[in-house]
Amino acid sequence: MSSSAKRRARGGIGSQASLGTNLNDELEMHEKSRPSSAHSRNAWSDEPLGGGHDEIDFSPRAPASAALDLPSAMEREPVKLQTRVPADVRAPGTKNVPVGCWTRFKRIVRGLWRTRQTEDTDSDPESHVKTTLRELIIYLVFITILCILTFGMTNPTMYYYTKVMRDLFVESPMDNRNAFKDITTMKEFWMYMNGPLSGGLYWEQYYNNKSVEEEDLGFIYFENKILGRPRIRQLRVKNDSCVVHDDFKSVIKDCYAPYSPGAEDTSPFGVDKGMNGTAWEYKTEEELEGRSHWGRITSYSGGGFTLLLEATRVKTKALIAKLKQNLWLDRGSRAVFIDFTVYNANINLFCIVKLLFEYPATGGCIPSFNFRTVKLIRYVNTLDHFVMACEGIFILFIIYYTIEEILEIKKHRLKYFKSFWNVLDIIVIFLGYVAIVFNLYRTVTVSELLKGLLANNKQYANFDSLGFWQTQFNNMVAIAVFFAWIKVFKYISFNKTMTQLSATLNNCAKDVGGFAVMFFIIFLAYAQLGYLVFGTQVRDFSTFADAIFTLFRIILGDFDFHALEAANRVLGPIFFITYVFFVFFVLLNMFLAIINDTYAEVKSNIASQKSEFEIGDYFKRGYQKMLDRLSFKREKIVDIQKALKSADVNQDNKLDFEEWRANLKSRGHADAEIEAVFAKYDLDGDRILDEEEQRKMQEDLEGQKAELNDEIEEMERAKETKTARPKSAASFAGSDDSDDDRESTGGLSARAGSALARPSAGGGGVSYEEFNVLSRRVDRMEHSIGSIVSKIDAVLVKLEAMEKAKLKRRETMAKLLDSIADSDRAERSDRDLKRDQMEKLVREELERWDSEASMNRGESPAGSRAATAKSSRGAPSRASQASAVSGRMSDRDRDGASQVFKDQTNV
Repeated sequence: MSSSAKRRARGGIGSQASLGTNLNDELEMHEKSRPSSAHSRNAWSDEPLGGGHDEIDFSPRAPASAALDLPSAMEREPVKLQTRVPADVRAPGTKNVPVGCWTRFKRIVRGLWRTRQTEDTDSDPESHVKTTLRELIIYLVFITILCILTFGMTNPTMYYYTKVMRDLFVESPMDNRNAFKDITTMKEFWMYMNGPLSGGLYWEQYYNNKSVEEEDLGFIYFENKILGRPRIRQLRVKNDSCVVHDDFKSVIKDCYAPYSPGAEDTSPFGVDKGMNGTAWEYKTEEELEGRSHWGRITSYSGGGFTLLLEATRVKTKALIAKLKQNLWLDRGSRAVFIDFTVYNANINLFCIVKLLFEYPATGGCIPSFNFRTVKLIRYVNTLDHFVMACEGIFILFIIYYTIEEILEIKKHRLKYFKSFWNVLDIIVIFLGYVAIVFNLYRTVTVSELLKGLLANNKQYANFDSLGFWQTQFNNMVAIAVFFAWIKVFKYISFNKTMTQLSATLNNCAKDVGGFAVMFFIIFLAYAQLGYLVFGTQVRDFSTFADAIFTLFRIILGDFDFHALEAANRVLGPIFFITYVFFVFFVLLNMFLAIINDTYAEVKSNIASQKSEFEIGDYFKRGYQKMLDRLSFKREKIVDIQKALKSADVNQDNKLDFEEWRANLKSRGHADAEIEAVFAKYDLDGDRILDEEEQRKMQEDLEGQKAELNDEIEEMERAKETKTARPKSAASFAGSDDSDDDRESTGGLSARAGSALARPSAGGGGVSYEEFNVLSRRVDRMEHSIGSIVSKIDAVLVKLEAMEKAKLKRRETMAKLLDSIADSDRAERSDRDLKRDQMEKLVREELERWDSEASMNRGESPAGSRAATAKSSRGAPSRASQASAVSGRMSDRDRDGASQVFKDQTNV
């Protein structure tokens, strides 16, 4: 009998051991809860409220009349696998206590905002896993919504729109074949104004030289509408804003300082000075509703001398000619801005253009440009409205996480802010609120601006500030998305591999920080040296900040050695070689060595530790539970099929309820389940299943069994596909018991169903999955222990045989020595006779010894042979090794006895 069969015999289905100490009480309660015979026909009806086939709650605290709808055994499990609370564990006076609204509300809040920090889940690994998965799933939904909002604000079309406008106004050549970026003088500035700028702003003819209709004027490329009028703005500095050295005062009469707010000239100038509203009158930043701008050289204010261009090319060129003739630009000019905004309705995008010409105090011109392509009108097409819906969900998520953080702060107080992830949560929430506020501000502001422009299109469309803040908003949301993705590490840190990065950075932080001080001392020393030596000739070292960035680029392999050599033929190569050697080869590799050593240490520590929890095992366990449920259902169907075949004891092709109940009770099924299945197919209610009803039941069972088999096979194939890797030694060790497990699956499943249908004496019982796993483990343990015990018995038998052989050897040697002594004492002279007697005696003893030794080597208990059958395929078993040792010792003893005989005879 196998170990599983023995265990079924000891505590099988429906036995006292499997049901616990409360079996009699439960059966009595069940009999009381069954319907009376007067209502027996109602028990077999198809009405859902019939009292005969409802599941009976066997909980001690449930009333006898309590009944729940019981699904069919073939459709789903009839017994709800849940823990039941016995009456004796409840505190007195707690039954039927009404729950207030506030208590219910707190329970709902606790359930919605349940996290690992609000709940103590460290003591319960499974609850910890479930809470983490719940947080991760909710957070993944949040980050998905956030990504939809972010990518809804930008698309690849923005780049091409920017490129088209940049190619038109920056790359278009002038009459001297120079482009915008090649402008170096004021003369070339006026050439640009009359050439590429005028040609780009005014598209008044088609390629066939046909004039454009009046309503189609003001479109760049005939697609991009110019909003309002373009504007040019100049910033100037006052004369005598700097000090001329005394030695040059007689030669140099004027002095114009570099631009600064203190040196800015706000007084009217030129031929039309004193006339308001012209290019010669200064307007403040508040009047222009402008903002400062950071150029190549310095930052410029939002005020200045402004002029709006006309709607046609001819009129605009006339204004430009007038400004040029009256020297609108002179030595006091420091910056000229050209601003305008275009809108493309085809793609619903704005492009805010800013062209800047800086005139430094050194002379010359430094041009720069800025094209901001933004989406200011958000809700136009279907996709935009979908994004709007996502924005509403995003607001709900921000409120949800705000409440979550408040609850966590309330519980942990100041300790909450010691966690990096908590600080990251607050940053993401703060950025979310800023995004919500700016979204409302942008919608209102754009609406007001467009209304004003539609009412009067002869004014400047000031989208500069709005475009700037929209760009900053995009940058802020991008940072929020970055932090949001970084936060994903918070939820996947349960895995050993995932924790290596964070653990490595935490462990090496002090070492890296200490070494970074020495690194940056040397690095900044080289940056200062490069700025002072090459700053006047090499652009990459023209400022101290540029020198720092250039040295970082050299570390990455991006450098211009020839520029350094051309700037200083001696110090250039020395600077480059020493920097590369000390910083790149020495210091940088020391950084890597620190991190590498720490990583190796962390990896070894993590390998020897157990993870906080293994989520992979959790999913495997869930998969196994699902597979076990399907197997459990299949085994119940098999039991019912067997009952159909064997329950008809009197062979009358009719199955009455008592025969049905007795057969299934012997297989461990509950009464409620037995009655429910029988009532489903007993259509006439006579408590007898005829041939037609049995056939219908058999067909249903076969169909459901086939579906379960297909589902189980599909799950097993999926599992084999995902886990296609070599089996470990543990899997080979457990494979010997797999057949026994498969054979006992039905019994275990039925026994689990029977045991779980009733609560145990201690309060609750266990779930079916736990019972199934424990049963399999016990079976394997019994099988393994039985095999080990049989092997130990065989070894003990051999050791006992060896001990007997040793005693025999001692007795034989004693007899030989006694015979030799007696022979010496005998007064005989015939030495040949003595030798013959001695040889005969020794041979008899050796033959008897050999026969006993061979019998000891040959005997082997049946249990030992069965237990060592597997080991005989490979290395010899311990019992066989012991037998061989015994044989070798016997041979060695026999040789020793022969040698003693020869020695004595020689003497």
